[in-house]
Amino acid sequence: MVDKEVNALAAVLLERVGELAKEMATRIRAGAREHHYDVVPAEELEEACRIHLGNALRALTGQVPLDTGAAADIGRRRAVQNVPLPAVMTGYRIGVAFFWEAVAAEAGRNPLVGRDVLIEAASAMWALQDGITEAMVSGYHEAVADRLLAHEHERSALVEALLEGRSMDTDAVWSAAEILGVPRNGPFAVVAAEVPQIGRYALPEVATLLSRRGIWSAWRLRPDLQLGIVCLRSARDWTDLTEVLRQHAERRVGVSPSYDDLYRTADALRFAKVAMRGGDADSGAVTVFDDSPIAVVSAGAPDVMALVATNVLGPIEALPAGERALLLDTLDAWFACGGSADEAAKSLYVHPNTVRTRLRRITEHTGRSIADPRGITELSLALRAVRQTPKPTGTTETASD
Repeated sequence: MVDKEVNALAAVLLERVGELAKEMATRIRAGAREHHYDVVPAEELEEACRIHLGNALRALTGQVPLDTGAAADIGRRRAVQNVPLPAVMTGYRIGVAFFWEAVAAEAGRNPLVGRDVLIEAASAMWALQDGITEAMVSGYHEAVADRLLAHEHERSALVEALLEGRSMDTDAVWSAAEILGVPRNGPFAVVAAEVPQIGRYALPEVATLLSRRGIWSAWRLRPDLQLGIVCLRSARDWTDLTEVLRQHAERRVGVSPSYDDLYRTADALRFAKVAMRGGDADSGAVTVFDDSPIAVVSAGAPDVMALVATNVLGPIEALPAGERALLLDTLDAWFACGGSADEAAKSLYVHPNTVRTRLRRITEHTGRSIADPRGITELSLALRAVRQTPKPTGTTETASD
């Protein structure tokens, strides 16, 4: 009996749905004035109220199941209109309160509607509103996700166009800068980072990490590289960039020289790739083009440098793996420590005389002396070429003194 009386109550209200929708829209607009609802046209808000009330009342009559599709559509529409979700929820709370007032007022006009009927109507109404609100929120989130994805695709395509530098005149470059939200004038730098495997970012969340330091950047993922354009306005920005890269790089990363015109981004990409190849293979080395001339030179002509490495270090490369690694690691440490045997010994955990003995063996094998500037240069270039060549997968080497 109670269900039938609730159905009858809903049927009476359904006849007044147009009037009720108009009043509900007025309540929402007045109560949510400070919550950005002014961007929703009055006619559209009233129509949304009519749809929600109609769907809820028809479901309460027991004639049809609740239709939540319209609620999802309205949620998507509010997202497109940039109405914040908390503001939309405020509007829904005002609307639900008005709906309950209408139900209670109609029940009060009918002496045959008792307390048990009102309780049943309240229970049914809140259940329906839960379904409507859930569908609206779901639609809202779907629209936000679609917009973010579309925005990211647009940004990625623009970054790719700048990196490729094809078919872009000055006006097109400036338009890309405006859409990306980047200043038209630099200085800028391009970052090239080796990905750990196809489809995986080399530097996850790098844009967010840089943004926290006040640095703008935009990124593009290719099968083999993650590429970024970074705006660097001060020496501090350069320091922060390299710090973030060194903290999070798993593979080689290269940073181009500074440039001022976005039109030159494709050239900067070429330099960033050269710098990246200048780092030690199979490492998280970050090589800044301007700071690493020897590494950059050796990476710039890999075929030539391979021959240089063979000519200079060929005798050492021919040694057993353990002895070869021992001598090359010692030479590497000696260069890293500015030519100090004492400091190199500390980094290698050996006695300085041990370092000096190994360096003499290198001279004996290669004919290049570390006391001769030309010999130092040739050994340095050859060592960089060797370090930049990835080891075959599965190769392990052990060294002993």
